[in-house]
Amino acid sequence: MATYSRLFLLMAVPLLLLASLFPPSNALATAARVEPRDKIDPKLMQVLQSAATGEMISVIVELREKESLSDLKEKQRKNQIKKIIERLKKKAQQTQSKVIQLVESRIADGTAQSYTSFWMIYGLEVTGTPAVIQELAQLSAVGRIVRNESIAAPAAPPTALLNSRASFALQGGAPEANIALVNAPALWSQGYQGQGIVVANMDSGVDISHPELSARYRGGANSWFDPYGQHATPYDASGHGTWTMGIMVGGNGGGTSIGMAPGAQWIAAKIFNDQGSGTVAGIHAAFQWLLDPDGNPATADTPNVVNGSWTFQSPGCNLEFEDDIAVLRAAGVLPIFAAGNAGPSANTSYSPANNPSAFAVGAVNNNNQVYLYGSRGPAACGGPAGIYPDLVAPGVAIASTDLYGLYQQQSGTSMAAPHTSGALALLLQSFPGLTAAEQRAGLVNGALDLGALGPDNVFGEGRLD
Repeated sequence: MATYSRLFLLMAVPLLLLASLFPPSNALATAARVEPRDKIDPKLMQVLQSAATGEMISVIVELREKESLSDLKEKQRKNQIKKIIERLKKKAQQTQSKVIQLVESRIADGTAQSYTSFWMIYGLEVTGTPAVIQELAQLSAVGRIVRNESIAAPAAPPTALLNSRASFALQGGAPEANIALVNAPALWSQGYQGQGIVVANMDSGVDISHPELSARYRGGANSWFDPYGQHATPYDASGHGTWTMGIMVGGNGGGTSIGMAPGAQWIAAKIFNDQGSGTVAGIHAAFQWLLDPDGNPATADTPNVVNGSWTFQSPGCNLEFEDDIAVLRAAGVLPIFAAGNAGPSANTSYSPANNPSAFAVGAVNNNNQVYLYGSRGPAACGGPAGIYPDLVAPGVAIASTDLYGLYQQQSGTSMAAPHTSGALALLLQSFPGLTAAEQRAGLVNGALDLGALGPDNVFGEGRLD
């Protein structure tokens, strides 16, 4: 094995040249004007047509006019993020006023119930009657209206590849095989363990009492977000978020090293409630919180890395969160997503991982064999070359943190994504000024090519290394 990992050796290549291959997403451009009847999503229209006259329905109202951020090129990350937030908030004030005025008048007459304004996505969540929703579609400022649907939390992988939920004892002092496979220990020996980097989870929460994770929590009022108001401090009802966080920042308290960046700190957004579901509005709120955790654009508290080990329920293209992801990229954050577990067939890509601005991670075992159930490409939403996933990483029988201070093995692309997020933390410790496009280039340029020569729709650009 080489002294340095391929990732460490290759992340210093001319990243700007590679980054030019991936232009900014068009999600921030002004959308084309459409007729009012075409603004309402077909699935929502079916709901409206069958709903009672006074039934309250929660929807996402997306505005037609959007802000371009492509001209912002601040050298300091803090200044870049501050200007992005200020510009987005200004645009929201300019474009949302008529929508808010209408909704508030309907709240007054009892035909609407509530609304939440989002400055990050140029839109609002509105709860109102079918008539109010139809009225909103008449506004020229409105571009699209979709239902504020529920999204189920990630399900457990197939039992054939999943160990018992009972805890197991980690043995020995060496790193877990999956951590050694991608050569993270070679970086640790050079002093790169993620110090000074903050990683964030969008998941079921985190068990803050776990000894591997408690000391790595950033703490303070800007490190935990629960859009559903169930928990004021970090909590995890299912264990999924605790598993993925352990792969990113877990240490060696159980006997072996289980995390990629044990020196990094973590924060978390609990996008799934204790009952195992989230909402589109709740996830939009979480994305917005991640960009500005304390609500003050002047403070530098945006995480460096964001991991999303979740998908919509079915394969296909859904661009609901593309604007959120594109804004994070403009802020220098490359959102990492699990590719999904709908394989082995082709054309099984999931959103948001297949969105043009996202980075999708598939899974392999420790022998570089593809995870049987991992989703394959091409990407249903297109994007650079349509290749899906972007990369693969270890995701079979991965040991990580579990609830109640225990440990467990899990399999799936949910386990592969945080390997890449942890590697990104190591990369950013070494090169803190990289743009999102440069981060992507660093990850894929260091990958070990697998399968067919070059990028393919099984292994992507190769295995994380």
